[in-house]
Amino acid sequence: MEKTLSYVMVTPYTIAKSRTGGVISRLLSRLDLELVGAQMIAPDAEFAREYAASLRSQNQENLNSGADLLSDYIIRSLSPSGGRRHRTLILIFRGENACRKLSDICGALFPENRSIESINGETIRDTYADLIFSPDNPKEIIYFEPAVLTPRQQVLADENLELFSRYLLKNNENIIKNMNYPEPSKIERTLVILKPDNWKYASSKPGTIIDMFSRTGLRIVGIKVHRFSMHQALEFYGPVEGGLKEKLAPLFGQKAREILEKEFQVPLDKKVENALAESFGIEYAVDQFRKIIEFMSGCRPGVCPPEDADKSGPVMCMILVYEGEDAISKIRDVLGPTDPLKAPGGTIRREFGSSIMVNTAHASDSQDSYEREKKIVCLEQNPLGEIIGAYLKNK
Repeated sequence: MEKTLSYVMVTPYTIAKSRTGGVISRLLSRLDLELVGAQMIAPDAEFAREYAASLRSQNQENLNSGADLLSDYIIRSLSPSGGRRHRTLILIFRGENACRKLSDICGALFPENRSIESINGETIRDTYADLIFSPDNPKEIIYFEPAVLTPRQQVLADENLELFSRYLLKNNENIIKNMNYPEPSKIERTLVILKPDNWKYASSKPGTIIDMFSRTGLRIVGIKVHRFSMHQALEFYGPVEGGLKEKLAPLFGQKAREILEKEFQVPLDKKVENALAESFGIEYAVDQFRKIIEFMSGCRPGVCPPEDADKSGPVMCMILVYEGEDAISKIRDVLGPTDPLKAPGGTIRREFGSSIMVNTAHASDSQDSYEREKKIVCLEQNPLGEIIGAYLKNK
């Protein structure tokens, strides 16, 4: 069966209430679809009008009252207000029957007049959406918040995706700048990478990690799906190699000496240990560094063909940018130390990490690191518009 693209748009209200992680957890853990792209946008009034008009057109053809409700909501909530545009997250999924599967997990707009007790939280809208009718007039809606937006038919999905692609190619702003802070000098940004171990199989883990970061009170202002090339991973983790040699070479030189003494029953002096550290110890540290590069990019130095070294690797990461006061230290406090076994309870690495290398997430350790890292991963660029455009072109 043909694989198609469809989308889930996380509304500004859901993002502002820090429910993004919960929504992503539902989508990733209960679907056999591939997340191929993600981007935070801040729609302008023209985008909101065109998006709403697309739904109204569907309403005229199908007499669907929910489309009118959604159209009004989009104009009201996605358009700028008070001179400020609002953060909205687009998630693009690929797979068989993508539109239907996303629609099913997001849930219906109308609760079919069910009582509070009968809503079981099975769908995203059951959990996060609100549709409140007037107690005096059961047909009058006094409050509506859908939590997420997703199309029910593939033809509408394709129409909306065409709009998204045009907008993204014209406004490829991957970092949202929509806040005027009273003291901007106190505001930091920091980069977080949800590493490849989070994406091996369908899991709520990535969303749960995002939910745990939300306790910092920081704002997510950028998201992208990223696949490191081998050269990108080498540049990104280059500063780690020297530290590994310094830390691991003496340790494994000593271990090698102890093993040789035990095996051959020959005492060895410190000179031998130093020689082992400078030979075997260094080789061991270099091998550990190469394993980090392979883990992050799916390509091992020395094995990866030279013509593939700059190509996106086979393993996936998600990059997020958080913004706010003391963003760097707040994120690292919630993340925990590099070694999960030394991380305090309640931290992300303690809960989800398994080793120093497979420790679930990376976070910038300083403002200088953030500036360096964002250049390597091309943070200001997001390929989502091109991904959608290529899909539509091949239909």
